[in-house]
Amino acid sequence: MSGFPESFPDMPGRIAECRNPKPVLYIDFMAKRPRSKLKRVKSGKRSPSKARLISSRTVYRGPVFWVTTDDVQEPGGVRASRDVIHHTGSVVVLAVDESGSTPRVLLERQYRHAANGYLWELPAGRIDPGEKALHAAKRELLEETGYTAAKWRRILNFYASPGFVAETMSVYLATGLMAGRAQPEADEVIHKRLVPLSTALRMVLNGTIRDAKTISSVLWLDHQVREK
Repeated sequence: MSGFPESFPDMPGRIAECRNPKPVLYIDFMAKRPRSKLKRVKSGKRSPSKARLISSRTVYRGPVFWVTTDDVQEPGGVRASRDVIHHTGSVVVLAVDESGSTPRVLLERQYRHAANGYLWELPAGRIDPGEKALHAAKRELLEETGYTAAKWRRILNFYASPGFVAETMSVYLATGLMAGRAQPEADEVIHKRLVPLSTALRMVLNGTIRDAKTISSVLWLDHQVREK
């Protein structure tokens, strides 16, 4: 008895072949990879960092801003027509009272027609043509709130809405506050309040404060306090 079932009569021979295998030559034909259809960027050449302005025309000019329609070729090579709102720039004042055990932030509440309602904000305003940003910040704080400050430091600089607005905003931290008489413009009805930083942060997180410049400034201050 070979020990294998009758259905496998050639099994002993197959085992012998496995013990003494015959050499076999394998030829592997590798498929040639197709060439990529994407155009390679030549080394040493980079896309320009700025758009090329082909033409520009002013379509609106008002007392605060002006609008242009620009024909541009952007850095990626795309040619497009862009409407841009131009502005001389704005300043924002993060006025902080440090006289107590916890810092307090000076907030304003005023009606904003574009938002169709009242907003909580930091004191802010436009930089007049030829005016320095720091001078504008001191002027706006005094006019809107009556406060002056002993120490000033620029902490943030950003674009308000870079998709179509060229306005930049500079945020100044003002400390060493001294109260005085406000000098608002005729169309400014402003209610001011010093609130603890924790309250201002809660107003940001629960959506009571919806103004972007105020949100970013309050979050910056909270981060600085936590880092100490």
